[in-house]
Amino acid sequence: MSYFRDEAEVYEYIGGLLQSIVGDEELATRFQRANTVMQYQYSDPDARITVKLIDGEDPRVDLGPTELEPEVVMTMTADVAHRFWLGEVNVTVALARGQMRAKGPVAKILRLVPAVKPVFPRYRAMLEEAGREDLLDLATVASQ
Repeated sequence: MSYFRDEAEVYEYIGGLLQSIVGDEELATRFQRANTVMQYQYSDPDARITVKLIDGEDPRVDLGPTELEPEVVMTMTADVAHRFWLGEVNVTVALARGQMRAKGPVAKILRLVPAVKPVFPRYRAMLEEAGREDLLDLATVASQ
């Protein structure tokens, strides 16, 4: 069973988290050091989120179709993405196991990993605030 019922939930929670990151000046500045356009392609359910993180330009998050050209494309199930934002997935291990696939300069992805850690509690709090403890409970069970 997938954590998310449909792509609208993926956009609401994961997309909402990414929008909150680019809306936070301190976090946005950290993420813009990647100096790239990243696209997350999710399956189960299918969803696409594109994030523009170019140093010196306004950050941007597009949910669904976009005219942005991604330099880096990360492909994974929405469940892996959900567990990643909860801090339960190691990117390097997930790439090695094929749970995540990356196209483009992987070094740019790995450069973002330290900047992501402070976001994990934000995602958990966002889910709690939305009354989605079910997403927290399911993730905890899946990671055991």
